[in-house]
Amino acid sequence: MLATGCITVARGRRSIDLSVIVAIAASFALGAALTKTGAAISVAQLFLGFGDGPLNPWLALALIYIMTSIMTELITNNAAAVLMFPISVAVAEQLGVSFMPFVIAIMFAASTSFITPLGYQTNLMVYGPGGYRWRDYVRLGLPLNLVVATVSIGLVPLFWAF
Repeated sequence: MLATGCITVARGRRSIDLSVIVAIAASFALGAALTKTGAAISVAQLFLGFGDGPLNPWLALALIYIMTSIMTELITNNAAAVLMFPISVAVAEQLGVSFMPFVIAIMFAASTSFITPLGYQTNLMVYGPGGYRWRDYVRLGLPLNLVVATVSIGLVPLFWAF
């Protein structure tokens, strides 16, 4: 955009949101810390401890997807994926199933942030210049997120078996 003259250097500098960059960088460190300290395993055990019996892998997948999706709407998609990855691997290990469906579900959940402008870079890019409001994202994004979640949770295990 600078090379074509669409924006000035000063406007380009003002457009960089340092809080987003800091959140992404911090999430990588937090994700590594979750793995190295064993906190991911502890969270997975808490996660699996709910309910009366052993957690069904399909239900665990749905919960991982939903948790990732919620985190993606509140922080960035990269941060959500980095934080949920070690937890999902630990959940899969605890259940004695393949971690691949969980990782793929995280990829979909972290990449489908339609409910808020925070979760994905392009949402933020068009938020101000497009004159959008939060309610615009919620009104259109919530149904879209629900459709993608239903399809993803239903189909991921069919292509990447537990």
